[in-house]
Amino acid sequence: MVGYFRKFLLVIALLFSTQSFASSLAEDAKNRGINETCSNYLEQIESSYGLKGLNITFAHPEKPSEFPSLHISSQNYNNGSSSFSATLTPDGDFCYLSTIMVTAINNQTCIEIAQVKVNNENLQASNYGEGKYIILTPKDNTYQTILTSSGESGCTITESRMMWPGR
Repeated sequence: MVGYFRKFLLVIALLFSTQSFASSLAEDAKNRGINETCSNYLEQIESSYGLKGLNITFAHPEKPSEFPSLHISSQNYNNGSSSFSATLTPDGDFCYLSTIMVTAINNQTCIEIAQVKVNNENLQASNYGEGKYIILTPKDNTYQTILTSSGESGCTITESRMMWPGR
């Protein structure tokens, strides 16, 4: 029963997303008429994260430049996978962004990943649940990263941020 429900939801989601064969999230956004400022920000974010995967965009069918849009990219690696999501909210010449990047790694513990990130990126680490959860925060609080243990040698990394450029 649960399997049928998931398939149903997938079909509904695919019906509400318009097919596009753009090579990048930003190109797809421009092709669909997403606000130019938002498309430019998406292009910068896509470049900084190095996104090159399966892309899906949800946009208002009649007024895509006036309403929020959702952009998703999924990638597969030899030791895990990642999913990126960005919500773009236009406001005249401005655009507000929220992003989430979730990466699952199969062959490294969260403690190992946290040690590398804290040393290389100068982050503050906080442990919860006897080390099952680690929150990494930069000094400027521009984003949060949550490391969640998955099994003995796996870790899920969730990075989230909200941006209000120009305001």
